Amino acid sequence: MSRAILQVMIRGRVQGVGYRAWVEYQATASGLEGWVRNRRDGSVEALFAGPPKLVADMVALCRHGPPSSHVDNVTSETASADELNLRRAGEVFSVLPTV
Repeated sequence: MSRAILQVMIRGRVQGVGYRAWVEYQATASGLEGWVRNRRDGSVEALFAGPPKLVADMVALCRHGPPSSHVDNVTSETASADELNLRRAGEVFSVLPTV
């Protein structure tokens, strides 16, 4: 089975609106691995790993976000399996501290 790993940057009104919790819920419900975190520049960064279709669907969801958010831009790039090591030990999907 093939596997995709994408690192995603989301910009807009995405902090202080429950965006990270929403990403965690959506990714977990989709069976994806990865993490999400705020960045000091006001963006949200996430990494999704799993079947290519599910990863692509998650990136598409990120373009809309939860109702209280306003997404201006979403970019993604291929990431390595090493990036998954940022997750907390024992977690499939983690909400990480701000960087």
